[in-house]
Amino acid sequence: MARKRKKKDFTVDRFEIRLSGSGGQGLITAGVILAEAISVGDGKNAVNTQSYGPEARGGRTRCDVVFSNGDIYYPEATELDLLLAVTQEAVDAYVPLLKDCGTLIIDTDVVQHKPTHPYVGAAFTNETIENLGSQVATNIVCLGFICQYTKIVTKKSLEKFVLDRFPKKFEDNNMKALKLGYRLAKSATPPDQIACEPDDIKTEIDRI
Repeated sequence: MARKRKKKDFTVDRFEIRLSGSGGQGLITAGVILAEAISVGDGKNAVNTQSYGPEARGGRTRCDVVFSNGDIYYPEATELDLLLAVTQEAVDAYVPLLKDCGTLIIDTDVVQHKPTHPYVGAAFTNETIENLGSQVATNIVCLGFICQYTKIVTKKSLEKFVLDRFPKKFEDNNMKALKLGYRLAKSATPPDQIACEPDDIKTEIDRI
């Protein structure tokens, strides 16, 4: 008997996000922008933490954003509600921390060994190169995708903080990147959603 689909709820009291990939992809910047847009722009409580690999470029990197309508007593993400993984290494490392009903977004071209966890995504890097001429703004495309697909942040706030973060000469390109992300999210096929049960997963704290 097929399991009944359940509409995702992105308005729970505490919501944990991880943006992950490799150094040089701009995911730390993307996480800072997302946290600012959610907190300053949309008026929720949000915290941002970061972790870099040993290399400036190419090493594993991640940026976590935790937000809530109430107080945040622990700032780090340990049981992920949303994971953006744009490298195979990020998928392999962090999918085990994703809640059973969590949302997984991947770069479908870069991640060759697809996870068993239901996922949604797009060829973020290749789409950015094809539409914008380089891969520099891939992180902004991913933010646009997250915004459109999950509605965890308003477009008004996200656009403001993306434009505020960079010099004005990049404004047009960044707006194109956001709109590309919106468009990719609208055309993405969502996985079947399952009813969310209490999760029994090992967190990073458990692993230490």
